[in-house]
Amino acid sequence: MITASEFRKGSKFIYNGDPHAVVDFQHVKPGKGGAFVRTKMKNLISGSIYEETFRTEEKFKRPDLQYKDVQFLYNDAEGYHFMDQESYEQISLKLDQLSDVKDFLKEETVYRVLSYEDNPIEITPPLFMELEVTETVPGIRGDTAQGRATKPATLETGLAIQVPLFVNEGDKIKVDTRDSKYIERVKN
Repeated sequence: MITASEFRKGSKFIYNGDPHAVVDFQHVKPGKGGAFVRTKMKNLISGSIYEETFRTEEKFKRPDLQYKDVQFLYNDAEGYHFMDQESYEQISLKLDQLSDVKDFLKEETVYRVLSYEDNPIEITPPLFMELEVTETVPGIRGDTAQGRATKPATLETGLAIQVPLFVNEGDKIKVDTRDSKYIERVKN
């Protein structure tokens, strides 16, 4: 059990029968009356985000969540197929279940899947990924006075990001999956 006064960002709890995660919270102690917690939370199954107010002494069950490592195998008309790294069972997911990670789906990459009651509800990519640049315009020396100019580039997964002028087609780059930003060029 978890009380509303114990809420922190990322805390998970059962509300109205579904698992939720705290996105943001604010403890409020008015001069008159009892304290309460204003909570912005995300339904982990539907993905909807909304606000709710709870008394600090309200108690909630903790959800039975399991984390597994899965490897992305391939996608076809039926969905996206992953293999559990421990049991070697295949898991198939639809594109709408992968909305947060679809720009980082690369074959043979290991992802972290969060399951509730044996149903996958969220997939997290590795923190950093090495991806190949498939399309970008050539950078021309002297285009900038500061040396911090960027240009658009399309990566092997279809993700479009801004990269420095010295990055060319065929280069491998490291990308931060949290904010889809260029980190560095990777040496072969």
